[in-house]
Amino acid sequence: MSVLVTFNIIIVYLHAESMEKRHVIIALMALLAMVGSSCSRMTALEKTTDFEYKYEVAKQYFAEGKYSAASLLFADVVTILKGTAYAEESLYILAMSNYCQKDYETAAQYFRKYYQMYPRGLYVEYARYYCGLSLYNLIPDARLDQQSTYDAIKEFQEFLDNYPTTSIKSQTQNMIFQLQDRLVEKEYLAAKLYYDLGSYIMNCQFGGSNWEACVVTAENALHDFPYAEAWRREELSIMILRAKFHLAQQSVESKRLQRYRDCIDEYYAFRNDYPESKYLAEAQSIFTKSDRFVKKYGSKDEYAE
Repeated sequence: MSVLVTFNIIIVYLHAESMEKRHVIIALMALLAMVGSSCSRMTALEKTTDFEYKYEVAKQYFAEGKYSAASLLFADVVTILKGTAYAEESLYILAMSNYCQKDYETAAQYFRKYYQMYPRGLYVEYARYYCGLSLYNLIPDARLDQQSTYDAIKEFQEFLDNYPTTSIKSQTQNMIFQLQDRLVEKEYLAAKLYYDLGSYIMNCQFGGSNWEACVVTAENALHDFPYAEAWRREELSIMILRAKFHLAQQSVESKRLQRYRDCIDEYYAFRNDYPESKYLAEAQSIFTKSDRFVKKYGSKDEYAE
């Protein structure tokens, strides 16, 4: 504790009007003294060249839950101790220290570095798992870029490939399913955005209307994620039927008949996949309107609605 801070506290103490206030000030002085002592010790540890001692103190800090101090010390010694008996454990605990501080990005980097440097190391199974878990904790909102989600799935899958009989196989698989659901959610939101934009004129990346973009996005999601939850697949499927119907309604004459036929095909597929769907009445209505149009104009080369 600096002389100036101590002096100021003493002045406040002398002017305190009650014993209660003085007790508070005494407690504050004790706390500041402890902080000052701790800071002084950390400064001395960071400067010492006795890296084995620094390593032991870092382990002690980690065991006491002082992860910030532990990570600072391990970061200092991990390179110096490379090639020694302490190196492997130093790198692993450095990764765990960052993980326990919820610095998941840094933790993932160190866990990956560990299993790459020590493929047969004592902690390699845990390093692979925690690398995936660190990335799992970094997954963003479904509307944002999902690269960390893909990275987490890859890490977890490689973990299971390397340790197929691991005791945490079930929970790892469950997290993979959750991550896949997040990717499906992103595709669903993208498809819904196109659907909500509807006939709004814009530069569509698929080269057509928003309805077409909705259909393509939703169909890709169903194809790319066959193990998505049934309710989410149902939501995507009814969205495809709705979008195809809107597309048929607003199509030019030369494409309208075929697009109503596409609606009919989509209806049968939806009904077969979800015979008890809450959207069945809506789907039936789309079918009835589409079928009526096809029966009316299906035998004519040209028609007008």
